[in-house]
Amino acid sequence: MAVLLETTLGDLVIDLYTEERPRACLNFLKLCKVKYYNYCLIYNVQRDFIIQTGDPMGTGRGGESIFCQLYGDQARFFEAEKVPRIKHKKKGTVSMVNNGNDQHGSQFLITTGENLDYLDGVHTVFGEVTEGMDVLKTINETFVDKDFIPYQDIRINHTVILDDPFEDPPGLSVPDRSPEPTKEQLDSGRIGADEEIDDLKGRSADEIEEVQAEKEAKTRAILLEMVGDLPDAEVKPPENVLFVCKLNPVTTDEDLEIIFSRFGPIKSCEVIRDWKTGESLCYAFIEFEKEEDCEKAYFKMDNVLIDDRRIHVDFSQSVAKIKWKGKGERYTKDDFKEYEKERDKPSKLALKEKVKPKQDAKYDLVLDEDIDESQTSQSHLAKKQKKKKHHHSEDEEDDKRTKKPKDSDRKHEERCREKTKGEKKDRHRSRSRSQERDYTYSKQRDKYKEDVRIRDWDKKADRSRSPKKSKDKERSKYR
Repeated sequence: MAVLLETTLGDLVIDLYTEERPRACLNFLKLCKVKYYNYCLIYNVQRDFIIQTGDPMGTGRGGESIFCQLYGDQARFFEAEKVPRIKHKKKGTVSMVNNGNDQHGSQFLITTGENLDYLDGVHTVFGEVTEGMDVLKTINETFVDKDFIPYQDIRINHTVILDDPFEDPPGLSVPDRSPEPTKEQLDSGRIGADEEIDDLKGRSADEIEEVQAEKEAKTRAILLEMVGDLPDAEVKPPENVLFVCKLNPVTTDEDLEIIFSRFGPIKSCEVIRDWKTGESLCYAFIEFEKEEDCEKAYFKMDNVLIDDRRIHVDFSQSVAKIKWKGKGERYTKDDFKEYEKERDKPSKLALKEKVKPKQDAKYDLVLDEDIDESQTSQSHLAKKQKKKKHHHSEDEEDDKRTKKPKDSDRKHEERCREKTKGEKKDRHRSRSRSQERDYTYSKQRDKYKEDVRIRDWDKKADRSRSPKKSKDKERSKYR
């Protein structure tokens, strides 16, 4: 009770649980017998989880059971077998895929992980992979996109039944040979299963070195972009700038400009110097107006003697002074600097409490325009008040006269308040003094009582020690 699946990456042998899952095994065996799975895509590869196949359409939405060919579309799916319960414990477990209604068709999955308990009770286990675990591992490690579809096609080319305990149901048409695949089956829109991805095949050693150097340059550019040394990995250095090194420290910018100006007009010539000491670092950059002039200087001036030094000339690889316009060529570095300046400016929002401070003011936001309007309104009010003062100066004099008695009344009230406060303080002081006197008097009285008690006790003791009583005691002894 086993089936051999021949895939584009190798062979897989599946042993079936015919006693525990007779209906699922019957369906799978007869589908293999009628060559239903030939050229089916493995369209779902989730690493260390599952690989899924069995749909001739290659989408995961098609497929039908063998009973559909025998009894029509009403038997497209068959009921799942849940008893006895078999779990997805080990790698290579083969299960029929549930269509969402506890029914199965032709799609099946093979687990590439262990202890997948959340698949139990949903997908019906009907077999396991016994041979070809290395092939299963290569399928598990294939490259896939975000939808878990492999970039290169992996197909089931052929199926071979090694042992079939079930008899063929009546009406089952078995083909004599495997059918040829159609163009629609083979055209998946991806890399074909038979196509080779090796780009270096058929190239010379020099070409292979160039390709590898280009790949290394791209990876380095990406790293420099991540670090922040390059604005973009695809940015290219200017082709009209020469890099000149091995200069004599005595050589100046003017000397180089005079020497290289015979090839054409020069935009700029700069010898790089130390920012602290100002000494030459023995290399320079020369920018020409035309690329042709730069190429002429490159071919003519390499290894030329300048100030007793053999210089070396090459095209510049620096992008420090280039005006980068972004990937869409819309923005430059200056645009980003202006954006950062605008971002660092203080916002136009201000707190209402700062504009008009109040005791119970709430934190309401006010624009600068509102602040300007409030200032203008205050200036208008001040002008109006000045006009009113000019027209009503006589009224103000009357008000001043009336204010004088009011001020005198206020002063009188303040004096009265001060007097009452002073009287209260004196009363408090007198009370505290009286309390201190009572306390000292009570202490003296207690002391006097104690002295009286002590004197009474001494008198009683003297009486008990009188001479008469002592003489009587002595006489009684001699009697």
